[in-house]
This record gives sequence, structure tokens and C-alpha cells, in this order.
Amino acid sequence: MAQTEKKAGLLRRTSSSKKPLKEKVVLMYDEIFAKEDPTKNNPRFWDELFLMKVNLEYLEGKLESLDGDEVMKIKDNINSLFHHCVQALGEEHQIKVVNALQTLCALFRGVHQKNKSATGFDIINMLMGFDKAELRMKELMESLDSLLCGDGSESLKSLCLKLLLCLVTVTDNISQNTILEYVMINSIFEAILQILSDVSSRAQHGYDAVVLLALLVNYRKYESVNPYIVKLSIVDDEPTLDGMGMVIHHALTEYNRQYKDKEEENQGGFFSTLTSMVGSMFIADADEKLSVQTNEAILLALYEAVHLNRNFITVLAQSHPEIDMATTPATPVPASPTTPLSTTPPSLDMMNNPELPLDPNLQTSNLLITFLKYSSIVMQDTKDEHRLNSARLCLIILTCIAEDQYADAFLHDDNMNFRVNLHRMPMRHRKKAADKNIPSRPLVCAVLDLMVEFIITHMMKEFPMDLYVRCIQIIHKLICYQKKCRVRMHYTWRELWSALINLLKFLLSNETILLAKHNIFQLALQVVNLFNMFITYGDTFLPTPSSYDELYYEIIRMHQVFDNLYCMVLRVSTNAGQWKEPASKVTHALVNVRAIINHFNPKIESYAAVNHISQLSEDQVRSISLNVRKNVSLSTMSQDVLLKEFSSIS
Repeated sequence: MAQTEKKAGLLRRTSSSKKPLKEKVVLMYDEIFAKEDPTKNNPRFWDELFLMKVNLEYLEGKLESLDGDEVMKIKDNINSLFHHCVQALGEEHQIKVVNALQTLCALFRGVHQKNKSATGFDIINMLMGFDKAELRMKELMESLDSLLCGDGSESLKSLCLKLLLCLVTVTDNISQNTILEYVMINSIFEAILQILSDVSSRAQHGYDAVVLLALLVNYRKYESVNPYIVKLSIVDDEPTLDGMGMVIHHALTEYNRQYKDKEEENQGGFFSTLTSMVGSMFIADADEKLSVQTNEAILLALYEAVHLNRNFITVLAQSHPEIDMATTPATPVPASPTTPLSTTPPSLDMMNNPELPLDPNLQTSNLLITFLKYSSIVMQDTKDEHRLNSARLCLIILTCIAEDQYADAFLHDDNMNFRVNLHRMPMRHRKKAADKNIPSRPLVCAVLDLMVEFIITHMMKEFPMDLYVRCIQIIHKLICYQKKCRVRMHYTWRELWSALINLLKFLLSNETILLAKHNIFQLALQVVNLFNMFITYGDTFLPTPSSYDELYYEIIRMHQVFDNLYCMVLRVSTNAGQWKEPASKVTHALVNVRAIINHFNPKIESYAAVNHISQLSEDQVRSISLNVRKNVSLSTMSQDVLLKEFSSIS
């Protein structure tokens, strides 16, 4: 009962014979929801209202209890409340400004919550009156812009950003939020940039500013000209871009820290002992416990920055000391526009300090490394749709990076080596690699490691086909750059070849199940074309001649997989059906691989027969391949196909 009275805005419990007392602000809200003009009996009604503490719960609840017809009956009073809220934003009295901002937030949320099926124009009419909407929103946006750019208190700026986030997120689909048309016309883009470019302001409001910008950029981005997209694409101010990168970097670092803390917590004690005693039966439970809430808002901001602004690519590569986030206070990620603004730990200000002393033994990091670590965590579990979408967004961002020439140059720079500790999924047949054993290498090696890890750990019943396609595309783009620029990477290519062959083996083993849902021939073609790239152009980017021997050995060793693939695609391509054409493309793409197998296998069998050897060692097979490799005639047609595909990508 006491709880009910509190929710209703009652001051105290009273006897049943007397009416319960209500807060004065609640009584004033009731007057607004009556049909009469509240100023009729009290000319100073609006001045008094904004001097009182807002009862958000009561006001929102009252609005949500009314349907569209009931709101229209008191439309004039709602319009008047909105108008006086906007006017109060210009007051010198900060209490009035704060109360007006909170009231506006309640208005936006309350009206939208109850009238989700209403059109955007109806919502606008309910809130401010359609005939006055343009003027009211112009005044509102100008007031918010002044407050964000002014010398007011940080809490006031925080409330302004919360109101804007509330306005942007009141609908499930941002493009259906018609009120945002006025936010497009009356831009606050410069105010957001000002927050991001200032160290102090960024520490207080950077997260909300970056999320707000990411959301505004996505408003009808494919339907009309979005001014926020245009402006973001041409930003070249270094402090602003650095500030945006710092905010994103800090949010991702905090996520990585939380995951690492949970991982270390689960590695010790009784749970770890019990798991090792009974084998892998509790691995799934361990994964569940290690689950940390992902941050799609920051991922979206990173994608928009990388995708729209080429100048932001340089921010990805900026190195700074890798400060241990475990020593800093944890920062809660805002769950909604109503939660208190999160503040940035001192480490962010330290990273911005040009006088920060650098220890030569201190490991350096950058935004790209932090993102790769984040991706390695997110990609471990794609079983639920939420994390699947996060993994998809990570791969899309990596695709954008792999397509950028400057990013590729940095990724492959042999003078810029980093030790990247990627997180790996627990598996029965392998032990966790010690952090100390991770070599310092160009960042492209970490990207390839991440792709290989994804390939070998997601061959499952609920096959994430689109993620595999994106993963292979990223590898293809990186190899195209290496071929084009003749970059010879000292990478363990054998792990990649083995992962790709096992992927083909999985597709063959689950042909019937997968074909019911996916075009597996598209993925198979991508994998075979990767092998064709290595076979045809490997001399331009493989590190040593012996790398070719390793490639040929892997193909010959696993020739049964390629033989089975050829039989399968030949069978499908010779029968009428929807997969006839894609299967025939794989048939043609296999020409080089089959030429190697058909050329080497008889010679290996002959060598084994002459020398009475039942099973040849790897060194013996590689020795045979070295002697006869020059005699292999590769298909000219296959080279032409690869050249065409290479030119279209590069």
C-alpha cells in the first residue's frame, strides 16, 4: 500500500475517511491533464511548475495511461506544457532549466510509449501542435545547442545529451521517428564535435556524444540526404577525431577488462578444479558465465567513423602506452538515456597528456588492437541473435579497414610490430596459449589469426554463413593487397590453409543440411579462389620458396577433400536445379588444385612403390614436389578469372 501511495505522488498514509495528500507538483500535473486551461485560476502556473522537482514517474505514467483520443482532448494543455518547457530553457535560474529538460524527456517518452501505432505527424501534433512544430523545435534545438556549447554546469550539459538521446531512441526504428526531421534541419553537429575535441568535456560527456552522433547518422541514411553523414565524412580536425577515437577506445577497453576479470575469476577455485577433473562437459557453462554485455552503440560509432571518414583511419593506428585498466574504477555503460552519465577513468586523461612518461619496456597499444581483442571475445559465441549481430558488425568494420589503402599499409608495416593477445574459445584438443609466448608482429598477422580462429570454431549446426563469407572476403582483400604491393609476410600460412580445407570438409559432410538453408557453393568458391591466389600469385607474397612446398604438401595431403568437392559440384552442375550455375563455377575454379593433385599423386605413389615405402614422410613428399613443381601447368583461364576478381577488389 505504501508503495502504491509513493508511486501516485502521495505525501503520507492517511485515514480512509480523508483524501490522501498529494505533492503540489502532482496536483499541478492533474490540472494539466484536465480540459481547462491551468492558468485560468493561477496566472503564474507555469513559473511555479518549473520551480518544483519533477515527478518523472507520475508524469510519464499519466501520459502512458492516455490513448490517442484522450491526449487529443487535452492537446492544447500538452502543447502549452511543451512550449513553456522550451521557454524555460532560456531562464537564468538553473533549477528551472533542469526541470524543463526532465519534463521534456517525460513528454517525449510518455506520448510515444502509449501511441506507438500513431504516425509521426500525429505524435508531433500531440506534443507541440503541427502548425507550431517547426518553430518549437527550432527554439528547442537552439537552446540545447547554446547549453552544450556554453559555460554552464557539466550536469546541465549531461541532461541536454540525455534529452537528445531520449528523443532519438523513443521509437524502435530510428527512421520512423519523424521528429528527427527537425533535428536534421537544426543541426547540433558542431556542439557534438566541440564536446569531443575538449579533453575535460570529453571525459564527462564523450560517451553520450559519440552514441548520439552514431544514431543521428543512421536516420534515413539510405532514403534522403542526412546532413550528419555529410558533415562527419569531411571532418579533418585532428583533436576532434582523436577525441572520438579515445572515447571508443576507452569503451572497448573497459569491456575487454571486464571480460578478462571474469575469465580470471573462473580460472581459479573449485569450478576450475571440477572442470579439469571431468573434462570438457562444463565448457558451455563456463562460456555462459564469461558472457559480458556487448556494446553495439560504440561498435556502430566505430563503423560509421571508419566507413564515412577516411581521416579516422589514422586514429586507428595511433600508438599509446597500454595502461592496465584493472587499476582504474569500473565505468558503467549507460543502459538508457535516463541513467546517470558515465565518467571516464583517469586513464583517458593520462592518454591525452602529451607529457606522459613512456617506459621503453611498456607494451604499446592502439584503437585497432583494442578492437581486435574485443572482436575475439564477441566472436566466440554467436549462438544468440544479439551476439551474432555484434560479430557481424565487427566483421563489417574489419572489411572497411581491409579495403582502405592507408590501413593496409599500416597493417603490413614490418617496422610497426605489436603483441596482440586475442581471446580464444575453449576447445578440447588445444591448450590456452600463454600470453608470454605471443610474438610481436605486424598487425595483419593478428587480423589473420582472428579470421583463422573464427573459421575453425564456428563449424556448427547453426552455421553462420554470412559471417563466414565476410571472413573469407577479409582474408581475400588482405592477400590482394600483399600481391599488389609484393609484401612478403612471415606468417604461418599453413594454419590458414588447414582451416580452409577443414571448412571445405565441413561443407561436404553437411551438404544436405546446409543446402536447405544456404548457398554453400558461394563459400566454397571463395575458399577455392583463395587457394588459386596462393598457387598462381604466391611467388609475389609468400615469404620463402619453401612456403610453396608447404602449400603443395597441404593440398596433396588433403587431396581427398578436393576430390570429394569436385565430385559433389560436378554432380550438382550436371543436374538441372537452382544450384547448377554456382556449382559449375566451383568446378571451373578447381582446375589448378586438381592439376597439382593429378600431377603429384602418381609420382608420389611411384616413388613409394620403387622405394618400398608404405607411407611417405612430409619431408619426402616436399622433396618430390620441389623436384617436379616446375612441370605443373596452371590453367590460364583460372589466372584470368583471378586477375578479374583481383582488379574488382583492389
